[in-house]
Amino acid sequence: MSTVVESEQELTEEAIGILRRNLPPHKVARLLSIWQIGRGDYVKECDALFEGETVNSLFEQASAYQAK
Repeated sequence: MSTVVESEQELTEEAIGILRRNLPPHKVARLLSIWQIGRGDYVKECDALFEGETVNSLFEQASAYQAK
């Protein structure tokens, strides 16, 4: 298995495209204004997001997603 790691710009463009397809424009604009670089506590947010997860559990989830 090989992995392609896209650039930050490519990832950002893909994510914004997903938001634009699934949210009305005013919500996309509001969300993007909230997501400013340098704001928030990255470590705290990641701890909350991945609470109870392990590398193995995340790998299993990613593998299951790719198998779809």
